[in-house]
Amino acid sequence: MVAKGFTVDLNKPLVFQVGHLGESYQEWVHQPIVSKEGPRFFESDFWENLTLTVWWAIPTIWLPVVCWCISKSVRMGHTLPEIVMMVLFGIFIWTLIEYTLHRFLFHIKTKSYWGNTIHYLLHGCHHKHPMDGLRLVFPPTATAILCFPFWNLVRIFATPSTTPALFGGGLLGYVMYDVTHYYLHHGQPSSDVPKHLKRYHLNHHFRIQDKGYGITSSLWDKVFGTLPPQKSAKECK
Repeated sequence: MVAKGFTVDLNKPLVFQVGHLGESYQEWVHQPIVSKEGPRFFESDFWENLTLTVWWAIPTIWLPVVCWCISKSVRMGHTLPEIVMMVLFGIFIWTLIEYTLHRFLFHIKTKSYWGNTIHYLLHGCHHKHPMDGLRLVFPPTATAILCFPFWNLVRIFATPSTTPALFGGGLLGYVMYDVTHYYLHHGQPSSDVPKHLKRYHLNHHFRIQDKGYGITSSLWDKVFGTLPPQKSAKECK
């Protein structure tokens, strides 16, 4: 794609190219290339490998952490019904975080060199190459870094004994989100609910990219008025 005299070469590492697109970046990044083969991001093998994650790494790494967090609140004296409520509340809060991040951070408009570059790394690459199977889930290293501020945020609003279960519920919500996201791109659902979610999400990628920010649910799209038009959602295959 040529923009102001600059051509993005898809055969070369992309991350440090896309910033040069300037104001044309938004148009370029929302013209998807449907291929299971993802592009190369970096010349360095070290940095390149940090961007690649198999989907099963997410539950393998984070479900034990979820169990540890929940068990910590159990050991601190909370009953099973209390634990269930805290975990469910954590999942509920995650759905709002999921929607908020997707709408206001992942779809922020950029045009500067570093703005475009960071956006491409964060989410733009997913819209440009939506079927790249090794970049559909969040790299565990980045998740681990983000866990610290989120843990401390929960501590501000919760007690020492409820913080672990609430955080564990939110982390479980994240795991559900990431594996659901992978399934919506590469799975072949046979029942109505996952079929609807798949149509809903692919509609966001290929039809109306400024609507339908929910991944695991359309709840917050309904609340905040960002549901895609019904006709387009039904037509998306």
